[in-house]
Amino acid sequence: MRNIEIKAKVRDLTKLMDKVRSLEPQKCEIIKQEDTFFNTSNGRLKLRKFENGTGELIFYNRPDTEGPKMCSYEKSDVSTENFNSLHSVLERSLGAKTTVKKTRQLFIVDQTRVHVDSVDKLGNFMELEVVLNDNQTPEDGEQIAFNLMTKLGVEKEDLISGAYADLLNKI
Repeated sequence: MRNIEIKAKVRDLTKLMDKVRSLEPQKCEIIKQEDTFFNTSNGRLKLRKFENGTGELIFYNRPDTEGPKMCSYEKSDVSTENFNSLHSVLERSLGAKTTVKKTRQLFIVDQTRVHVDSVDKLGNFMELEVVLNDNQTPEDGEQIAFNLMTKLGVEKEDLISGAYADLLNKI
């Protein structure tokens, strides 16, 4: 699976939320997540836990650059029954780097997942994930991302590279 992503610091949460809602999203959902990042030799591996005890194991690879960037990823659902044992196996075999706790407001706008995240110890952020169809190029996704950035008032100086885990490791 592929998408084009951007991540940005949010300066004015109320203003951003008003702009997101003006896009008339098809879906709006609040999700509490806890992501544990593990040491890997390439890409990133995280185990995401949801409030109900289920989760996802997610491997992804993307450059640590500002602005729209290509991300390839694979996900596997994790049931409540085996979440803790999987976490333990991964931690013992790979070592855990960082845990990120956040409340995510998820909006779906056409083929884009708009995330408005409140990240413990970091503050508020916004992510765009333009999910590419098989017949779309990365450039198509970048154009969609740039258009949404403009509509949402995302400035170039607000863009960040890397993951929330990287930012947490710097504090």
